[in-house]
Amino acid sequence: MTAAATAPLLEAHRLSFHRQDEPVFAPLDFRVHEGELVLVEGDNGSGKTTLLRLLAGLLHASEGRLQWRGEPWRRDVCAGEILFLGHHLGQKLELSPRENLAFAAGLHGRRDGVSPAAVLEEVGLAGYEDEPVRRLSAGQKKRAALARLLLQPAVLWLLDEPYANLDRHGIALVNRLLERHVAGGGAALVSSHGAVGFHGGEPQRIRMHA
Repeated sequence: MTAAATAPLLEAHRLSFHRQDEPVFAPLDFRVHEGELVLVEGDNGSGKTTLLRLLAGLLHASEGRLQWRGEPWRRDVCAGEILFLGHHLGQKLELSPRENLAFAAGLHGRRDGVSPAAVLEEVGLAGYEDEPVRRLSAGQKKRAALARLLLQPAVLWLLDEPYANLDRHGIALVNRLLERHVAGGGAALVSSHGAVGFHGGEPQRIRMHA
């Protein structure tokens, strides 16, 4: 068995980020394995979003190091295996949910045998596939973004407040998606203020401190 096969999916060593020479969060050490859910917890301003953006390759660490499958983290190597959903949902408002998914699939690929129409139906947007995103409600826009989780073949999900703008049915949808992903060998880091209802075992927790 190779070292990559036995190594954690993602590993952080004394990871920190500074803004204008001030630390956004204290140095972190953690490991994320396949089949694991990790909750990123902390007060507002503690750096939860910054950490997820850093892990997605959108920011550079000020100190420490990251490893991906036992090797130094490189965005060009693991970009297709990581999917980040943040406060800004990354949708083109003039395009429809179907067109946005097709655009994302062109950049990052899609799971075998999975179609945009099928995943939009699963997230509750049947009948809205071809409606411009700008005409959708906030909850529908969030569901359209969540459909990317089902379409793209990423092993690591980085979800920043995925329950925002969702009703109880939408919250249950996110929890089902997380359970299925982790049960299938995927991993997820989730920042949330308490809506996680995960039944796949006790999740790991990363507590953020400035």
